[in-house]
Amino acid sequence: MKSLTAGYLAGLAFTATDLATIRHLGEASGKHQLWAAQTPEQLESLRSAAVIESTESSNRIEGVVAPEGRVRELVLRSTTPRNRSEQEIAGYRDTLQLIHESHAEMPVTANVVRQLHQRLFSYLPAGGGDWKSTDNDIVERDAEGRITRVRFRPVAAHLTPDAMLQTEQLYSAAIGNIVEPLVLSGLTVLDFLCIHPFRDGNGRMARLLTLLLLYHGGHRVGRYISLERVIEDSKASYYETLEASSQGWHEARHDAMPWLRYYWGMLTRAYRELEERMGTVTGKGSKTERVLAAIGRRIGTFRITDIEQECPDVSRDLIRLVLRDLRDKGVLRPEGTGRGARWVKS
Repeated sequence: MKSLTAGYLAGLAFTATDLATIRHLGEASGKHQLWAAQTPEQLESLRSAAVIESTESSNRIEGVVAPEGRVRELVLRSTTPRNRSEQEIAGYRDTLQLIHESHAEMPVTANVVRQLHQRLFSYLPAGGGDWKSTDNDIVERDAEGRITRVRFRPVAAHLTPDAMLQTEQLYSAAIGNIVEPLVLSGLTVLDFLCIHPFRDGNGRMARLLTLLLLYHGGHRVGRYISLERVIEDSKASYYETLEASSQGWHEARHDAMPWLRYYWGMLTRAYRELEERMGTVTGKGSKTERVLAAIGRRIGTFRITDIEQECPDVSRDLIRLVLRDLRDKGVLRPEGTGRGARWVKS
């Protein structure tokens, strides 16, 4: 809420580079809309891979993991959750897909945020959807679990409902004043993280809220490229800029620009990757180059089917040939054999 007041918005100062970045992102969104009109089938072919990557990365950032292959099975609904981690992964899957399917009917309100949190924790016995009842300082701990530093003190629990309602009202007012969506969405996510309204799941909710806000601002890149994976790839910068921009937030003396520049950089990378992947599905570049690019984007272990999904027009034999060549060069190493074999970067 502190970043969305009329006074704070009026005091923001953008450099020529900032304005050029915003303009570039607007052009990238326009190019995406052109693809959506001209080659919708090719664009939609990227969607399932993005959902799997988003579900896996956003949970992994918070230390919620499942055995290799289980995330894919959970996202494709070919299995049911077996434990708490898989219940949290399934909840993220459902919430993510709900936003993809129903974002146009989902206003950015405190009530919608609570409903999304309830969906996120719907597979857990305690459930979700309730504002925090105790304060939740963001701290660093040592190996023995002792607190070594308080990074940030969010809004107190008893003030959280009012803070979220004010955020909703200020967001609505900013839309009415035609604030640039790429500024408004980034600041709203920053304020959400500074309020930290839930006992658990705030990081995952922030990433889901990012997707919803971008949809409302006319940016659909998160439908086809996993923003969560891009954030995971730049996790150190994510936390550094968030900490930098949260200092002085309670007094509205904070500098939101480090966070905004990270936010725009994350989107720039996502749009760049979308353009690369559209080149893959529409046949731009050699097939070997596109397989190499797909492998380069993988995090952790992967299977041949993962590469096939990104390069649907490339034969399995060629993919195997590229993998063997990278193995011989020491770039990759196989884990297992046969249909269940996986590959990992050396």
